[in-house]
Amino acid sequence: MNREQRFQHGLKVLRQIDPEAGQTIVNALADVSPELGHQVVSWVFGEMYSRPNLPPRDRQLITLGILAALGGCETELHIHINAALNVGLVPAEIAEVFLHSAVYCGMPRALNATFVAEKVFAERGLLPVADATA
Repeated sequence: MNREQRFQHGLKVLRQIDPEAGQTIVNALADVSPELGHQVVSWVFGEMYSRPNLPPRDRQLITLGILAALGGCETELHIHINAALNVGLVPAEIAEVFLHSAVYCGMPRALNATFVAEKVFAERGLLPVADATA
């Protein structure tokens, strides 16, 4: 594929995961780094997310755990929590990812990720989240 074909393929994959996020990313980066926006769409979604060995749902679980562990990724968490919901995860599963991440990356990062999830769930009318242990 040429550069434009990779970008269009990435947009197609991204729109399947989150119909609004792709153009939002490209637009947000247009004035400062249009090439970064191009690479996010072409490489991240056109190359990595479209690989066949993991379904989108599993990729989102991994992404949420990594973003929680990194810390300081609230904007990306917001995007990927929405994407996780779009590919079939439910709020209780997403909350469980962040609860589990507390063991490996610490309570402050797990709390920060959970608070982003709470905001996304509220925006989508998905609160309260049912506790699977109840």
